[in-house]
Amino acid sequence: MAVRRSALKSGPSKATTPAPSTSRGATRGQVDTAVRSGLLTGRFIPGKAVTIRGLAAELGVSPMPVREVLQRLAAENALEVKPNGRIQIPDMTRGRFDEVLKARLLLEPELAELALSSLDSSDVKALTAIDDDIDQRLVNGDAEAYMRLNHAFHFYIYRASGSKVLLPLIDSLWLQFAPFMRTVYGRVGTANLVDQHKEAIRAVEQQDGPALRAAITADITDGMGLLGKEILLKA
Repeated sequence: MAVRRSALKSGPSKATTPAPSTSRGATRGQVDTAVRSGLLTGRFIPGKAVTIRGLAAELGVSPMPVREVLQRLAAENALEVKPNGRIQIPDMTRGRFDEVLKARLLLEPELAELALSSLDSSDVKALTAIDDDIDQRLVNGDAEAYMRLNHAFHFYIYRASGSKVLLPLIDSLWLQFAPFMRTVYGRVGTANLVDQHKEAIRAVEQQDGPALRAAITADITDGMGLLGKEILLKA
């Protein structure tokens, strides 16, 4: 992303209640999905504390699954546990930013190329539809929707790889940088942003591995790299 220059029927049966462990697991999964989505779309602000009770109340669940999810995300470096026990979104420092950017540039182009052989013309259509939606959100200035769709575009490609190692690493990286980038988009807006998605789609259509790597690399560098560094330099 760069600054644009310019019943089955069945017989009677007794109603059954899920086992407590199953219900608890489902609730935890729902909380995990909600919190991760909040991180990826920038609903949580770097440096701001996240309270277990506050999140539990917002999500309509007990504090226990929220605590478990936040602890797991802290282990992924998406959240930070302070000495006083409070949990917050980590502030983005220049050193941390550079490490996350470097890791993205190492892992994401590699995973995209690994996924290429599993993508076909139907996937090209799906990616094009996502990208068309992104373009509209950029015009409308809907930064939260843009971030959700941008994540959907990239991970549509990455998940096609079937990776059990690289994909979780990349997912963790996105959780770490997304809240910061939301503050960046809040400052620069969205109308003047442009991405490398069309180049990536063309590379998928042509089954061109090097071109796909180049498009993903440029998208990361021009987006997170240029915009993020510019904001950090002004901080």
